[in-house]
Amino acid sequence: MKTGRNQNNLIELRWNTTIMSGCDGHSHDHDHAEPDDTSTALGTSLRPSINFASVICLNETTPNSGRDVLKLYEERLTPQPSLRSQDDPDEDPELLLVVPFSEAVTMKSISILSHHGSPANNATIGTAAPRTVRIYVDRSNLDFETVRDLEPTATITLVPPSHQWSDEHGNGTIDYPLRPAGRFQNISEIALYFCDNYEMPDGHGASSDMEDFDEDRVSTEITYVGFKGKGTNMKRKAVKAVYETRGMKKDHKVPGSEYFGMEGV
Repeated sequence: MKTGRNQNNLIELRWNTTIMSGCDGHSHDHDHAEPDDTSTALGTSLRPSINFASVICLNETTPNSGRDVLKLYEERLTPQPSLRSQDDPDEDPELLLVVPFSEAVTMKSISILSHHGSPANNATIGTAAPRTVRIYVDRSNLDFETVRDLEPTATITLVPPSHQWSDEHGNGTIDYPLRPAGRFQNISEIALYFCDNYEMPDGHGASSDMEDFDEDRVSTEITYVGFKGKGTNMKRKAVKAVYETRGMKKDHKVPGSEYFGMEGV
């Protein structure tokens, strides 16, 4: 059993009291995506800036499935491939997706989709849509033990599947604005920690009180993750360095030493 979580001082992007057009009946803090990913107030797709070779995901059932759900925008509604946490009824269904970029980016919004509960997958058994995602920016060497106690840059409560796949809103994804905006400027890496899902009691993810939850844990399943914003054209470059096992004197002459008849004088 994985334990330990500091819930103090979390920056939460909870649903607000504004009723947005087209979403009568509930309040929230998100926008329904446009038919395409261009010329929107929340930016354009950052997928071209992702360094796919370095994407990693902890606790994924299928290797590289975390990378696979970073789909093209036009493929965002496809149910496969999907990312699933490992199927262990005694362990929390956590996922930690780390996405580096090939250039510094300013990120304005994030989109996360699960086909669990959709009309096309109403027979899906054994998985659940994620409930909460904690976001970390430019933090290296993250693992589950670290993120459970580390204050996130932001926390988002995702909409439940009943809203995501309602008849009124089932034709698009949902964009969650990232706030405070200043913390998502000129970033090089983002980590998404999915700590619970909608088959678990609210607030029980990755914490010791899951021991009081008698039901088996259900795997978290995600079918799409997308980012919007803008690039900065500031490319990240690897630095090549050649290290000598033994320095050669002829390769390290001091300028002007030839006038003294010997090197290094």
